[in-house]
Amino acid sequence: MRRTKAKLVVASLAVAGMALTGCAGSTSSAAGENNPDGPLKVIVLGGIGAEGVLANNAATSVTAAQASVAAVNADGGILGKQIEIEVIDDRADPTVAVTKLREKLSAGNKPVAVMNSGPSTVAEAILPILTQNKILSFNIGPTATSADPGVSPYNFDLSPSVQDYIDGFVPQIKDQKHQNVAVLHGSSATGELFGKLTESTFAASGLTVSGNQGYDNASLDMTPQLERLKSGNPDVLVLDSYGAPLAYVLQGIEKLGWDIPVIGNNSVAATSLIATEPPTGVLGTSQVENLTMQVFQSTKYDPKNEKLNAAVKLMAETGTIGSSLILAYNYDSMWLLKAAAESANSLDAESLSAALVDNKVQEAANTQMIPKYSFAKDAHAPHMAPEHFVFISPSKLVNGQFQ
Repeated sequence: MRRTKAKLVVASLAVAGMALTGCAGSTSSAAGENNPDGPLKVIVLGGIGAEGVLANNAATSVTAAQASVAAVNADGGILGKQIEIEVIDDRADPTVAVTKLREKLSAGNKPVAVMNSGPSTVAEAILPILTQNKILSFNIGPTATSADPGVSPYNFDLSPSVQDYIDGFVPQIKDQKHQNVAVLHGSSATGELFGKLTESTFAASGLTVSGNQGYDNASLDMTPQLERLKSGNPDVLVLDSYGAPLAYVLQGIEKLGWDIPVIGNNSVAATSLIATEPPTGVLGTSQVENLTMQVFQSTKYDPKNEKLNAAVKLMAETGTIGSSLILAYNYDSMWLLKAAAESANSLDAESLSAALVDNKVQEAANTQMIPKYSFAKDAHAPHMAPEHFVFISPSKLVNGQFQ
């Protein structure tokens, strides 16, 4: 990647729908489809007006998208055109996301691509609209059907499938000589799928699921579910929990005096309180003494990974990295778009979708959060083998990476 400096016109993230230009001189606000001579228009949705963890995660996702545009523009753009990015603040609310997206499309501003920053409830709401309008999308909040090309043919999940994450747990659990596994999961679409698939995957791997409990994400007390799981006398607790509910789960474990190893999924690692010291977080406290978390290799700082470190530096210069890089998939989105467009010599959604499942296109894309997105014709989700994950204890985050 050429390291010529790209200039971003950065507006306040609190202003919904503010256009951000990816390089100097790209000032047109018209979508690429409606203005063939103008820059290519892309949109990123994110809950930057939400509260707490959701806002921090959205800021990271939006910053990654902006840095992706800046990097690709510095590398010559896409098919000779520069990219212009617009941020839509959906407040992590599916209704708001649908309303604002429909307003944008009804005004005739059809983008080349849309990046969704999650959560999965937003993805569930907007993907039918994007499919109907034949708009390519990159999604970091997978649902049960978001990677199914029969349902959403123009959508590509940037987060690995829930199945990939769960497959990564099996060797870790076995390496630690655990046999009886308890599972606790939230009520989001991803959480429910996590609970369902852990049951079948662990059993098929020879592990015993001693209990599998779900909780309402709006609940302030998970103690009843934890008590039921504890009664099964498990060796380890596998945990799906994201945002504020994680605090209540950890408090419940402490309240019960339950001394058990806890292995959290990527949702746990994406919750800032585990990387923040008291009084706003729990880093360094007894609540996380037994906690390890599943993360990507890119989420753990490695001084030898020069390309990744350059991407992280650009993100830090572009905006706010408020959470771990597991929320920074959008940095890879424009590199995927560039590789697909240059292979297909087209910006048509169907042509781009066909190109993205080409192995050579995936290898050509300069992606960094995940080295290669193994999209397939029958599954628009990356495939990651267990060795692509690492399990680490909570630590401080510096520019989105655990130290």
